[in-house]
Amino acid sequence: MKLVVFGASRGVGLKVVEQVLATGHTVTAFVRTPSRFPIEHPNLTLCQGDAMNAIAVEKAIAGQDAVISALGPARPPVPSMMETSAKNIVAAMKKHGVRRLVSTTGAGMRQPEDQPKLADHVISFLLNLLAKNVVLDSAANVKVIQASDLDWTVVRFPRLLDGDLTGKYRFGYVSRNSSTQLSRADAAAAVLKELMEKQWVRKLPLVSY
Repeated sequence: MKLVVFGASRGVGLKVVEQVLATGHTVTAFVRTPSRFPIEHPNLTLCQGDAMNAIAVEKAIAGQDAVISALGPARPPVPSMMETSAKNIVAAMKKHGVRRLVSTTGAGMRQPEDQPKLADHVISFLLNLLAKNVVLDSAANVKVIQASDLDWTVVRFPRLLDGDLTGKYRFGYVSRNSSTQLSRADAAAAVLKELMEKQWVRKLPLVSY
């Protein structure tokens, strides 16, 4: 399988690239600065670009079997970055006939099935208070994906931390039993599991411990 990973330079995206290469698949890492990318591998191609540039995104997606978007808010925040990037990715996938998309977002993107506990409400309140524009842009990103007819899944995560790959994560919804943190290694493993197994197509599951 040939995959392209957006947001590959850090966090979950970087872990996804590492794990994809370990399975023998071919991966294209879409990054701003290829010279700083920490991985070299025969099955790895680096594609330089900005996800807000439609031409660069289209070039990266052409010829791929699936797309993973682990894009997160820019630092400092760029207005509408997430929404524009999602529009570019969806448009390029449609143009080149690529159907499968797994994207990521935060656990605060509530779903009807969620039953948040007090800690979840507190975290959501603080995010809306301190980073409202980022929250709104992330929501717009998800809406663009939901409006498409692609075989998409948006995987939601709680707070992400550095940590080991335990394999003890589970898919579901926000509940009294769901944890408020997850290792980036387990988050990446969950993305790849859903990419292959397609158990949550056109849904927004939470991955947690």
